[in-house]
Amino acid sequence: MSSPSPESPEEQRPQPVEVPLVHIGGAADAPPEQAAPDASGCGDGCGCAGDGEDFDPLDCGLDPALAQLLAEAGLDPVQVEDIAHLAIEEDLDGGVDVTTVATIPERAVCTGDFTAREAGTVAGLRIAEAVLSVVCTDEFEVERHAEDGDRVEAGQRLLTVRARTRDLLTGERSALNLLGRLSGIATATRRWADALAGTGAAVRDTRKTTPGLRALEKYAVRCGGGVNHRFSLSDAALIKDNHVVAAGGVAEAFARVRTEFPGLPIEVEVDRLDQIEPVLTEGADLLLLDNFGPGETAEAVTLVDGRALLESSGRLTLDNAADYAAAGVDYLAVGALTHSSPVLDIGLDLRDGEGA
Repeated sequence: MSSPSPESPEEQRPQPVEVPLVHIGGAADAPPEQAAPDASGCGDGCGCAGDGEDFDPLDCGLDPALAQLLAEAGLDPVQVEDIAHLAIEEDLDGGVDVTTVATIPERAVCTGDFTAREAGTVAGLRIAEAVLSVVCTDEFEVERHAEDGDRVEAGQRLLTVRARTRDLLTGERSALNLLGRLSGIATATRRWADALAGTGAAVRDTRKTTPGLRALEKYAVRCGGGVNHRFSLSDAALIKDNHVVAAGGVAEAFARVRTEFPGLPIEVEVDRLDQIEPVLTEGADLLLLDNFGPGETAEAVTLVDGRALLESSGRLTLDNAADYAAAGVDYLAVGALTHSSPVLDIGLDLRDGEGA
């Protein structure tokens, strides 16, 4: 059967967009008091309640220009807004930031720099902006020094924010939690993408993601030069060992999926060379080679002979990634991208003499 060529990391990577240097958000007439966000998870004018034909995901509580940037990056602005509200609500727990309220004058305004403490690949800058915009409801100006997918060095400024000091410090940790987490995933993915550069193979993620953050974490993988596997159980079929046992065999499992969901892409996991030909005969679109060594993988590539795409899983390390790619597979599946990547150290520094 003919198989489509896998998308290269460059094709999946978020494309740069022309943006104004300074973004100003928030309502000028918003009260300075630090209140807990609306429990609904939506800002004023949020469009997430609309479910009719006129529903527009850009019509949410975020600044329209910011919502547009998120949409262009392949993210749902309404979902990002909801995550932003959830993060802030979790931190405030129905109250206020007691330390900040006690130590910072109500009307104080400051400028702060979000700065990389170590080298890496950044992801989630606009998401951090969305989080800050939830609490910075009065004065809020952003100067952008980097874009998602950029390689950054230790000490490099990523984002400069001017806002009410109380607001900025209240939103600091929630913004940094997401920014550091996503940048850590992008940084780890970039290492794999670099190891595979020029081979024709791409590193791919799995569904081993943080509940509720899958879209953001898979976005971070794209920022790092990787490609995405299915986003949900309904996107494509992946027949694994337990499905085979429950259905009474791989052929039976494949036939049932094909009958129930005709036209849906079907990937089948195999862990032995002798399983490959029967799976190809059934018409699998992609084979997942589970725990094959590089030598066995090369044999599998020869057996398949271009009749399906091939993905390696298990036993993969940065040191042997090039060996698996040289064997001829299309993808290397690395669940650790999203379940084990350390955060990239990013901090917020208020400029001296401000904030009082």
